[in-house]
Amino acid sequence: MDTLTPDDFRGHLGTRFQVKPAQAGSPGSFEAELVDVTEYQANAAGSFRAPFSVLFHGPLEPVMPQGIYQLEHEHFGTLELFVVPIGPNEVAPGETPTAMRYEAVFG
Repeated sequence: MDTLTPDDFRGHLGTRFQVKPAQAGSPGSFEAELVDVTEYQANAAGSFRAPFSVLFHGPLEPVMPQGIYQLEHEHFGTLELFVVPIGPNEVAPGETPTAMRYEAVFG
């Protein structure tokens, strides 16, 4: 997990991840598409990588709460990430959103 970089994810934009709650017995599992990777300016001297985030599109309903999820992918295997819902995808005025956005941040 500590060795992942934005480039690791960029090569898999448009691919799907199976998202499952990390806690056994928690409801909800869904499929999400990796749609964006954003790099941020590094603030801390000596940090091993610049922070970045990955953005996924999942179904609009039900909205899953923030928490730790297992993301399964054919390239990455299983990753445990803290995922936060950040609202529906942005669309033009008058259009209906088609996906809920979920973000995971790497520091």
